[in-house]
Amino acid sequence: MSDENKGLPADAAQAGDAPLMTDRRAVLRGAATLSALTAGAGLMGVMEPAQAAGTVTSFALAVLPDTQFYSRYATTDEGQQFQRTYGSTPFAAQTQWIADNAAAYNIPFVIHLGDVVDQVGKPNQWRVADEAMKLLETAGVPYSILAGNHDVLTDYDYRYPSDQNSGTDAQRNLASEPYLQWFPTSRAARQTTFKERHSSGFHEVHIFEVHGVKFMVLSLSWRISNSGIAWARDIIARNPGVPVILSNHQLLNIDGDGISPLETEYGKMLWDKLIRDNDQIFMTLNGHHHGAAYLRKFNDFGNEVHQMVVDYQMDYQGGNAMMRLYELDLMGNKIDVMSFSPWVVQKPSNTLNQFDFAERQQPNNRFSIPVNFKKRFAGFLRWRPTVSTTGAAILPRVRAELLANYVEPVPPVTRPPGDINDFPVVSDTYAHWRAPANLAEGQVVRVGEALPDIAGGFDMVRAPLQGQAQVGDVVWTKDKHYLSSAAGSVRFMNSDRTADRLSAFLSAMGANVNGRSFWTGYTIEAFVKIPDDWNSDKHRWGNILGRQGNRGNVPGGYRGGDPEASSVLFAISSLREVQWEVVPANNSAYAQTNWSGELIRNTWYHVAVVNDPATATTTLYIDGAPVLRNVVNAGTGTRSQNSPLPWIIGAGWWNGVLADGYYGWVGELRLVGKPLTQDQWLTARRV
Repeated sequence: MSDENKGLPADAAQAGDAPLMTDRRAVLRGAATLSALTAGAGLMGVMEPAQAAGTVTSFALAVLPDTQFYSRYATTDEGQQFQRTYGSTPFAAQTQWIADNAAAYNIPFVIHLGDVVDQVGKPNQWRVADEAMKLLETAGVPYSILAGNHDVLTDYDYRYPSDQNSGTDAQRNLASEPYLQWFPTSRAARQTTFKERHSSGFHEVHIFEVHGVKFMVLSLSWRISNSGIAWARDIIARNPGVPVILSNHQLLNIDGDGISPLETEYGKMLWDKLIRDNDQIFMTLNGHHHGAAYLRKFNDFGNEVHQMVVDYQMDYQGGNAMMRLYELDLMGNKIDVMSFSPWVVQKPSNTLNQFDFAERQQPNNRFSIPVNFKKRFAGFLRWRPTVSTTGAAILPRVRAELLANYVEPVPPVTRPPGDINDFPVVSDTYAHWRAPANLAEGQVVRVGEALPDIAGGFDMVRAPLQGQAQVGDVVWTKDKHYLSSAAGSVRFMNSDRTADRLSAFLSAMGANVNGRSFWTGYTIEAFVKIPDDWNSDKHRWGNILGRQGNRGNVPGGYRGGDPEASSVLFAISSLREVQWEVVPANNSAYAQTNWSGELIRNTWYHVAVVNDPATATTTLYIDGAPVLRNVVNAGTGTRSQNSPLPWIIGAGWWNGVLADGYYGWVGELRLVGKPLTQDQWLTARRV
């Protein structure tokens, strides 16, 4: 029959029947762009055989989405960022919690969704992962693990059937793969649930039994080969009465609107070659794509296959140790889902902020899926679970005990500006560009028209048209961040890297601000927003701020990559991350880079970058939250050219010409020649 794609059943209850809480966080993608999961229908089914009232026959699966940033930023290579701030690490917090609570919460098995590390060639990242997973082994809690795209030496995506000829496990040099060295078959075989691995060593099978029912976890690493698919089919055929949970790194994605499930070409290939005609596969889990979504499909037997993607890596602190429990209630005929962080509740209270959540309670992070297990498995299994006489629902107990002594941090009180001058004026402000106070909504910014500098008088002007740019591509608008005291913003429209179309503002040749190298540190602030139709192909690497001149020509001898680029890259990456990359003034040999998580489309953000020579740090903040991927051992300032050249707003620089046009809004942008505290930022009010 034809596939039916559905979100979470509209009549499905919140897991634990607790009221839905509104998520106050709209900073990083993990909070506001995870799937809304709507529509659909399901049957709760008949509870047979009967069990005593108030008892529950259930178990919980623990699921670890992409842990790559936990492994990376706990290393000495990256300054042990978690340990320095919190005295603990998120990956170990996850696995230790499972080890401590598996018996109490009836957790018979753990599933890791891949991207164990961020950089495959960095042994210290593997050591962090190794130590974290050993906590499960020591406690005797079995798990499956798989390699994500960051865990293999060659990372090719799947787009067409011909791609099966490259980038799969069949084309790898197995002896060279770090994943197979750190997590070899011999290590997997020590799990009590382990059955076998594919000959490549990348895919594995486990079978566990709970309440008298056997379940298989079929764990497939990044880019399975045709041989691997044949092996997977064979292992299912050799275990004909066992329901199968299929774990992958990639299968389901999230659509551009941030709320809808989106099938990938790779996922559709697996559906056709493995899932649709194997009725035993009733559930799939994958990571890789940032956020969370649910999709219900129907296989060739007319039965439901529940597909879920979950990946919190672009959330605060690289995911903040957010993980999942899936409680399968075998007699209540449902799967309850809980997304929580065992690390947040352990953090020192003075480190918590408004971006820390012990539990995610949005509908796509806390939900219940109706599954009539007896009916669903009727084609291959006689359904006779051992009924519990004393069992209690698991997730409500986890929730109650997890939150027992936890006090959620109170968001800081913010006050919108009272007028256009309601912001802290600070010394050493080199420039403060903002839209004119008397702007008219939608008014075109003419070539040569000024973007005023209200601090030093170093106005920028719109640059002459180049390429396919048109005069109407830049307009003034009253749209702005609610904490910005400016009258509005400037909007860059129609920028398109595929059509050589961009627009920019430039400071004047000879302006004093051009020669600033920020020898005493800096604070760079901007309010930005990207549109709903922002598209990676057209708009990736669009620069909010840059400087003219190749960075390969800065004094001091630059030896790093891309010498044709600017010495300042304040851009939106292909993944909608904020990139801040500069060549420091005191060490211009190499650039240093900060990265945010994913920005939500059509949402205003305040971005601040603070370079502090006293602590040798450069810290990127998004709406007041320090991002994870910050620079430690940071150089000071950002080097100007020997003969100072103009600053750029709205585009970047590549080998002598403007490039990488920005698509979106810029509210106001301020350059200050020293590190500022948050009470001095543009989001604060004047004293």
